Order: sequence, then structure tokens, then C-alpha cells
Amino acid sequence: MTVVVEELALGGSGSSVMIKDTIDIAGYPTRASSEALADAPPALEHARVVQHLLDAGCRISGKTSLHELAFGTTGINSRIGTAPNPRYPALIPGGSSSGSAAAVAAGLCDFAVGTDTGGSVRIPAACCGIFGLKPSFGRIDRQGVMPRHSSLDCLGPLAASMERLIEAMQAMDPSFSSLPAPGPIRIGVVAVQAKQSILQVVERSLNLSGFALGDVQLPGMASAYDAAMVVINAETWAACSHLLASGRLGADVAARLQAASLTTAQALHEAEKVRSLFVAQVNEALARFPILALPTLPDYPPAVVDAADTQAALSISALVRPFNLSGHPALSIPLHCASGLPVGLQLIAAHGADELLCAVARDLVRHLED
Repeated sequence: MTVVVEELALGGSGSSVMIKDTIDIAGYPTRASSEALADAPPALEHARVVQHLLDAGCRISGKTSLHELAFGTTGINSRIGTAPNPRYPALIPGGSSSGSAAAVAAGLCDFAVGTDTGGSVRIPAACCGIFGLKPSFGRIDRQGVMPRHSSLDCLGPLAASMERLIEAMQAMDPSFSSLPAPGPIRIGVVAVQAKQSILQVVERSLNLSGFALGDVQLPGMASAYDAAMVVINAETWAACSHLLASGRLGADVAARLQAASLTTAQALHEAEKVRSLFVAQVNEALARFPILALPTLPDYPPAVVDAADTQAALSISALVRPFNLSGHPALSIPLHCASGLPVGLQLIAAHGADELLCAVARDLVRHLED
């Protein structure tokens, strides 16, 4: 079982932070929890986000494990070990930022930094019962983050409370301003396919939130999911295909990467057309409702023993991956069903409205805690 892959003691005496091992820290190799990168040289300089954290007085205490190459949703890593799920030990920790979520849930740090290309912050946040934010695409500088080029990936914080999540964003992004007063805004509840008991938990929580609610249809969700899969496959193949020759990739990642090699230029072209249509569709809904709401996961996280087929587990990202394609900020709030299993409530806001998203989430959580 692996959560921390490198113990560190960098920075000041402020909040303790752990960093996903796809993010460069000067003097340490970035291995992405892959034996294929075991001989990676130390990074020459800090990633931009790491420097922001240090400038904010944070103390970086470790690098965290992940689903190998950040190319999976379960967090299961057969080579270096799978991070345990501290709050739900039988269940997967979620991926790919599994170690970052596990570190927060276990109380090993005040907050952690992950990356989210297809739900990789929000999925482990929901699985481990914590908060996770995928900011607007491009909001946080990705300089020094693996892969170097992505049209989907976002750096994002994971924390055990909304207050800590907001603190994390303020440290990670110097442009993150004071939160606005949400006021009497309306939340659009997106109609989705999900387990009925999960939909009931989400509906009950929204009804207790104090916000006015309305119904929203996003008929392009399924197409956006498929298009996002095409884009991530093309971009991951471009970034990581050279590692196949090492013979040191885990079987699941090697198979998925080999399949990604079949992505065609035509498929990518069609995916970009879907992206444009889905962005317009989400923006139209956000013009009527400043915040959209839906479950984070369509089903409960599977047990580790049932999730060996990581390819089959990709469907866990059905409700999160579309918003990587569109680039809208998305935040997962932890809830639970009557049996105690974890449920995530996902909120979406307009591009650049990360502060509003956090403000609404904070108010909603306060209503639920009253």
C-alpha cells in the first residue's frame, strides 16, 4: 500500500501540502508511479504551482502516488502498490490522484495537489469522502506538470473541508480572489443516468441547500464523454508512447496505451467538433443557472477486489469527464447514502467563475451542516 512515494521538508511553517508525483519538485525525479520512469533524472526546477505554494508559506511534506502515468480511474497500481482508501478501506481510492486523496483522508496533510484530465481529482475525492476541485482549464499554470501538453488537464486541490479547499486555491493561484456573496442564485439540476439511491441523496441535499432549483438537460453529455476519451487517448499516446518499449509499464496501462495508438486524426477532428458543441450547450445552461449540479459518480465506488479490470472501470468517469472536454470548473462535495457508502455532489460553474463555484459550495455545505 503506497500513499507517499517521497517524504519532503520544503518551505515554511504554513499549511502542510502533498504533491502528486506528476508535478516537478526541484531536486527530485518525477516518476508518475511508473517503473518505466524509475531512472528519471531529478527535476531542475519547481513546477510553477509548487513555487506558488512555497511563496505562500506552505510546507511541502511529500509526493503522492497515483494510478500509473495518471492514465486510469481506479487508483489501482499493481507495480508500486495501491493507495488505501482511509475512510472506506474495502473500496478503490479512485484515480488517478489516488495518493493525494488518500493522504488528505488519512490526515497526513492539510491539503494535497492532484491533476484532473478525466475526473482525476473529483473521482478520488468522491471515493475517499473529501472535497476536490477541478478549476477552469488554464486557470492554474501547468508549467512543470506531466504531460507537458494537454487540452484537458487541470491542477486542482483536494481537502477535508471547503475552508481548506479555498485556502489551497488561494495558495496555488495568486489570482484567486475573495469569494463573492452568492446571493439568491438558482442551481440547475442536470438530468443524468445514475443509481437511483445516489440521485436521491443528491436531490435531498440540494433541497436542503437553501438555493432555488430548476431542471437542466445536457443531451451532449454522452457524446462529450466519448470525445474526451478520444482526446485523452491521442494526447497520452503522444506523451507516453515511448515508454512502451521499456517493458516496465503495468499491464493495464500498457494495454490502454496500445489501444490509444489506434486513435485517428479524423476521430480527433470529430472530437473537437463535439467539444465546441458541448461548450456551447453548457454555457447556454449556465446563462440560465449560474451553477449546475449533478452526481460526481454514477454509481458507488467498486471494491478493490472487483476493480482489477481498470478498462471496464472507466465508466466511473461518465459524469465528470465531459467537463474536462468543456473546461468548466467542477467541484465535488462529499455526501453519503443511508448505508454509509460515499456519494459525491458535483457543482459546475462558468469558465473563470471558480470563486463563485467555491462560494456556492461553501454556503451549500453550511446549510447541510446546520
